[in-house]
Amino acid sequence: MKTFADNADRTWNVSINVAAVKRVRDLVGVDLLEIVEGTLIEKLIRDPILLCDIIYAVCKPQADEREPPVTDEEFGRAMAGDAIEHATTALLEDLVSFCPSPRDRANLGRVLEATNRVMDKARDLIEEKLDSGELERMAEQALVPGHLPGGAGDSSGSVPESSDSIRAP
Repeated sequence: MKTFADNADRTWNVSINVAAVKRVRDLVGVDLLEIVEGTLIEKLIRDPILLCDIIYAVCKPQADEREPPVTDEEFGRAMAGDAIEHATTALLEDLVSFCPSPRDRANLGRVLEATNRVMDKARDLIEEKLDSGELERMAEQALVPGHLPGGAGDSSGSVPESSDSIRAP
């Protein structure tokens, strides 16, 4: 079982078991066992709304027990920034631990580690480009007349013709 805190300072326990997998399938329409196929991690990383819906479904018994109960909308309002990152980590790590096959657990653990490494490399590359000024130079060059689509010197003709040159029916 993993834990994370939302932005309302509530701590949530992420415990993936058969009941949680079934609840996610019933409430969100996502099969958490797709993680074995390797497609689920990408979906969750690309769609934070889906991710938060899944995490809420996993944590729903806790949300219902709180006084007052936490609705999915209230849960969503408290999910942003670091809370989403920590919830993602908790969900994926506990999902790997849930897999019944030791080989699947080992392989999924490796997939998760590789995914994290690739994402870190991508972030490092972006930081390097920002620090070097390369992105700023590219943006400035794109603003030079003749480099923008439809701009001066562009022959693509994306600007509509004047009404004088359009024939009347």
